[in-house]
Amino acid sequence: MSQPAPTLDLVLARVLAHCGGDPTAAARHLARAIAQQPHAAGPYEALDELRQSHPAEAARFLEAAASTGTCAANAYVCFRDGDMDTAVLWLGSVTGLEPRNTWAAAPWFADERFLTSVSADALGEAALRTTDGGHDLAADGMRERFAPWLHAIAVVSARDPRPAALARMAIMLRACGLTDQSFALCDQADAVERVMFTEVVRAGTWRRLGDMGQALAAFERALALDPTNWSLFLDIADLWAEQGDFAAAVEWAARGLDHEPAEVTLLAARVAYRARLTGSATDLAELVELAKGMPESPYRQVLIDHACAGPGLPADLVAAAREARPRSA
Repeated sequence: MSQPAPTLDLVLARVLAHCGGDPTAAARHLARAIAQQPHAAGPYEALDELRQSHPAEAARFLEAAASTGTCAANAYVCFRDGDMDTAVLWLGSVTGLEPRNTWAAAPWFADERFLTSVSADALGEAALRTTDGGHDLAADGMRERFAPWLHAIAVVSARDPRPAALARMAIMLRACGLTDQSFALCDQADAVERVMFTEVVRAGTWRRLGDMGQALAAFERALALDPTNWSLFLDIADLWAEQGDFAAAVEWAARGLDHEPAEVTLLAARVAYRARLTGSATDLAELVELAKGMPESPYRQVLIDHACAGPGLPADLVAAAREARPRSA
């Protein structure tokens, strides 16, 4: 495959590294060049040269990791140093930050040395990190950008099929809209060993598809595998709430409290769903207090919105509850 013409940043980096006497500035331009053309070999080759000629300056620049290009450069450096797991974790993180760039088109990511050495656990965690930014990974063009990830997943899952790692990879596939492939990876994980996490991932995929019956069945299978896991009771409570059955939601949150009576999220869910069901001002007031101990998150907002929709609640109390929603709401 022919290589693209070098960018101005790559040209400047070579000048600064060899003639200009400013290796730090050269590294900064190389990071930009990698971000502009992640698929091009030139910036990586120049980075190798800079590390050889000015190792201390290059190392200091990379340690700062001040840009997405620098993160991608760190991924390549770890690959060159034989640390494939750290390399893929860097790439997963930078992809989560900026998924519209084709970071995984980096030549090293398809290298046999990488694909035969990276662990399933590291690839699974890296795949999960690609979803951290909350971006729409199923948007137009995303599947093409993620094609190298899909290839890596196929190779590594066949070589080292660890159930929890495969389930994490399945989350990324789901986020990319590849639900059939996500289910298939969960099935592959089950063929090795049935674990709770795989069923949770499967439930999330059914939820994305709008099949709440299948999602509930998967959560209940997860609970059979881990019957004291309080978060599963909360997942099931939330699922019933999504379907408008707040009596069942209250019941499942209460059952979770049997296993973890001080868990603030369960306590908040129980009073929120009870307020929605009964219009209890006491429950809504309790939710306002509990919300102060919860992180500012979309989930906190969901609980407050549910509770505020309870029948006949005092307007001033509803207003106070809405003030407890996350500041971004």
